[in-house]
Amino acid sequence: MRVTMRDVAQHAGVSVKTVSRVVNREPHTRPEVIRRVRASIDELGWVPNGSARALRTGRTGIVGIGVAELRRPYLAGLVEALVTEADRRGMQAAVEPTHRQAESVHRLLDARGRVFDGVVLIGHDLPDSVSGALGAWPIVVVQGAPSQSTSSSESAPSSQSTPSHGQASQSAASQGGSDRVDEDVVEAAMLIARHLAVMGRTRPALIGSDRAGVSGFTLGALAKAGIDPESVPVVRLESPADRRAGARAVGEVLAGCPEVDALVCVNDEVALGALAALAAHGIAVPDQVAVIGYDNLEDGWFSTPSLTTIDPGRERIARTAFDLLGSRLDGTAPEHAREVVLPARLIRRESTLGSGAG
Repeated sequence: MRVTMRDVAQHAGVSVKTVSRVVNREPHTRPEVIRRVRASIDELGWVPNGSARALRTGRTGIVGIGVAELRRPYLAGLVEALVTEADRRGMQAAVEPTHRQAESVHRLLDARGRVFDGVVLIGHDLPDSVSGALGAWPIVVVQGAPSQSTSSSESAPSSQSTPSHGQASQSAASQGGSDRVDEDVVEAAMLIARHLAVMGRTRPALIGSDRAGVSGFTLGALAKAGIDPESVPVVRLESPADRRAGARAVGEVLAGCPEVDALVCVNDEVALGALAALAAHGIAVPDQVAVIGYDNLEDGWFSTPSLTTIDPGRERIARTAFDLLGSRLDGTAPEHAREVVLPARLIRRESTLGSGAG
């Protein structure tokens, strides 16, 4: 005879709702009731939805990965790195596109403890209403809104106040109540600025904001490299920041600032569009205009010229995210939220160094 949840409830002397609360690991259930319900489940051999592992261990073995979309190559690559890391640790990953909708993110978070052991959320474009839902749960935000000694303002932060590379620290991350992993956007901006200075580029333009969602990091870095930030044009991009947006931005830059000698792009997709538009205008790269991207997409290696870019380190980010998540799941994490800032790397190629580079 098929055993049902009602049979378990009757055997344990509790309500069906109580059995559901125990199975779904909901809070505020007395320990003795939990023990009685689990004993009845074991004795009757009831397995809800085939989730035997969840009943034995209190874990589903599944991590939910929330991502705005998968059309963007970098996001798809980061998701792949996270899924690969989950598999390496003997876990399963369920990828949930949220389309930047707060309702979708909340549904994902509400599934914690029932469907997912923990959740990894990707992106700095998470809906504002989500931050209040992030508590002391196994949640890790990857590449979230800027918190490295800054706010949403455009002021340039001091690189001395960022957390140490690879080490978890209590910081502004605790305001959102979740652990987080970010690449060092301050360091990335400095790497770009120093490279431009070494190459003698003094009239750059920014296409799109910094990776952190503001332009202050790069403008501040340019100032430290001896370039007047007041003279640097910034082209704002509407979503999506893709190849078409990059190509359109080049026309805007050339029309307003024909003397520009470098383009610093928010991502590699925009940079690849910029390369195509510069070629269409008969402008030599890097002889006349150098181009720098961000993401280290594979396409940048095969573009003509090959693309100088910032590598945020997808695999390293994924590994660190699961380290943080794992410590939450096994109960060894501190109560406060932690932030790990990882080093970025500048990949120098032909779009700034010339033919044969890289």
